[in-house]
Amino acid sequence: MSKQPDSRVAAPSASGRGASQRPLDGAYLDHAASSPLRPEAVRAMTEAFGLAGNASSVHAPGRAARRALEEARESVAERLGALPSEVVFTGGGTESDNLGLKGLYWARRAQRQCRDVVITSEAEHHAVLDVVEWLAKSQGAQAVRLPVDAVGAVSPDALAEALAQWGERVALVSVMWANNEVGTINPVRELAALADEAGVPLHVDACQAAGQIPVGLAESGAAALSVAAHKFGGPVGAGALILSRKHDVTALLHGGGHERGLRSGTSDLVAIRGMAAALEAATEDLATAAAQLARLRDGLVEDVLGLGLGATLNGAAPGAARLPGNAHFSFPGCEGDSLLMLLDAAGVACSTGSACTAGVASASHVLLAMGVDQDVARASLRFSLGWNSAKAETDLAVRALPDAVERARAARPTAAAV
Repeated sequence: MSKQPDSRVAAPSASGRGASQRPLDGAYLDHAASSPLRPEAVRAMTEAFGLAGNASSVHAPGRAARRALEEARESVAERLGALPSEVVFTGGGTESDNLGLKGLYWARRAQRQCRDVVITSEAEHHAVLDVVEWLAKSQGAQAVRLPVDAVGAVSPDALAEALAQWGERVALVSVMWANNEVGTINPVRELAALADEAGVPLHVDACQAAGQIPVGLAESGAAALSVAAHKFGGPVGAGALILSRKHDVTALLHGGGHERGLRSGTSDLVAIRGMAAALEAATEDLATAAAQLARLRDGLVEDVLGLGLGATLNGAAPGAARLPGNAHFSFPGCEGDSLLMLLDAAGVACSTGSACTAGVASASHVLLAMGVDQDVARASLRFSLGWNSAKAETDLAVRALPDAVERARAARPTAAAV
């Protein structure tokens, strides 16, 4: 009898879909934070490691690297509804957000000094909110935050009102395509139309949306989209700003004039090839993959709400207004961090709905913006599914939750003790 492998990582499936990166006896339900590398990305990156040339060099190896780079650019452009010349490769979603926001703001201010207003929403990712805060503190920007409704969506009426109020002072608008915490999808096309009518560029953080739902620059009408490879099964450290040729952006990095002069630095060909391959795999049959993921998610939601734990689902109802892989719950009477650790001990990896700053747990700014009570907001967890999620994983989470919730509630300090 042959010896069984000692590895705790699943082997490649017979279907050729590739290796799962989750432990065989555990559940990885945190794809929104980072999704495991797709086998297609691994193969593309492995091939790219064999290319010795710098894509900016003019000799034969350099030209081979340049061809590989431009093929990846063409692939990403096709999958994201853009021209190849509109794809600016970056080091990830945060850099893409920074380039989009700061670059558009500086370019617009250079055209007209009175353009100092940056409009975002209360529920944006910190890669956007912190950039806007920095622009306000050090660059003289006026930050305006739009409210969100009870499911975390931005209303076109709210944007229209803000655009009318601030007029020609508006430098840009930035609204995420889909919320990273609760999965609610914003009406991007309507928001883009309003911004365009006002002559204002709309930047969209599409990091959570790309690879799960149809995302396209031209179709959306946005000026710029930010995407991150590791959200759809590509490598960490690769991303792109999909930037319309109609809009000028001031560069953050200078040195070699790479990426339309907007992002100097030697191209990370290995990561870029992995990103392109992962995006191609994620969008090959997007409707079918999204439907399968939604069915798995819907089963998880039904099972969790049926446990009798008093859980509530946050965000839009399962359907067209919610990402297919997102299930975000509150478990009143718990501390989310405690519940997270108890589930982790049971082999379930998910994420908390709260952020920890200087060792003090604070409620999610997204949930608070939605009007969720602070104590309930602190008792929240996000389960996010992805390309290799399986029912065995969601079943494990459902089995582990009752004991975890009971223990988390018992461990929570009483009001008198606090």
